[in-house]
Amino acid sequence: MSLVNFSGQNVVEFTITGFDHLPYHKLMGTVILLAYCLALLGSTTNICVISTDRRLHRPMYLLICNLALVDIMFSTGASTTMISVLLAGDKTISYHSCLSRVYIYHLGDITECLALSLMALDRTVAISEPLRYATILTNQRVFLLIVLSWLLGICLMGTLVSVADQLPYCQPVIKYIFCDYAAIIRAACVDPEPYWLLSSTGALWLLGGQFPLILLSYGKLVFTVLRLPSTEKGGRTFRTVISHFIPVVCYYAPKLVSVLLTRVGVTLNLTERNALLIISTLLPPLINPTVYCLQSKEIRGAVLRVCSLTQRQSLICLTRARPAMSPRVF
Repeated sequence: MSLVNFSGQNVVEFTITGFDHLPYHKLMGTVILLAYCLALLGSTTNICVISTDRRLHRPMYLLICNLALVDIMFSTGASTTMISVLLAGDKTISYHSCLSRVYIYHLGDITECLALSLMALDRTVAISEPLRYATILTNQRVFLLIVLSWLLGICLMGTLVSVADQLPYCQPVIKYIFCDYAAIIRAACVDPEPYWLLSSTGALWLLGGQFPLILLSYGKLVFTVLRLPSTEKGGRTFRTVISHFIPVVCYYAPKLVSVLLTRVGVTLNLTERNALLIISTLLPPLINPTVYCLQSKEIRGAVLRVCSLTQRQSLICLTRARPAMSPRVF
């Protein structure tokens, strides 16, 4: 088949076929939709609470707000496609829409990793150097680090999407469950091996570089906590460390399972790969807002104040709307 007839510029749309062999499409789509809505609700709540409460305009909460924004982008890049395929039955996606979702999904993936690294840095400085924390990590420095992490992700993903946009496509079919870099590279009529170099280098840096640094930082935190003289203070600090480490496990565990199984010679079929993709995409945005909302007294208190204020306003509106009872005539 001629490559000219199927160049990237001539592909109008892709067809998502990753769910074709699975039963219970509506049930699976409903579960994904529910998880996506809960992730949006939790992340949006954290963003609104932190941005509107000036008492929370501090480095740690700026990082939590950044992570919530990243979670929204990360889950949206994949979940909207899966929901459309499973619930609406629309398995086609336009060429440019697919590329844009590749960009959004992987940009969220990269910035999620960097956001977790920044949060590990924040906790390391806060617990190891509590007296110097306010001078080491100011709002301006944290904001600059967040901007740099986004710029790094934007540049890397711009390069990857530019490469994918120039490839010829033999068939407009994606055998996976949403548009990502690996899926569209495998849909191209080229040898995919040369095109894994840049993405593999980025993945190696994220998994082999960032993850060990995060582990070392939390190892240092545990060592510092164990040396604290006060049992109550040490226990509270240790719970803080655990709550920050849970999002790291939720993000890295599916990726490490996939890499380790591949390295030991275990071949994953399409269903197993898609299951890991779904877990790695939906689990972190679903867990992160809950963990940080429950762990932080300030966020939890702000949410409770908003809920109580809303309840009081609702009672006032009901009282005003209730018609006055006329006096009984005897």
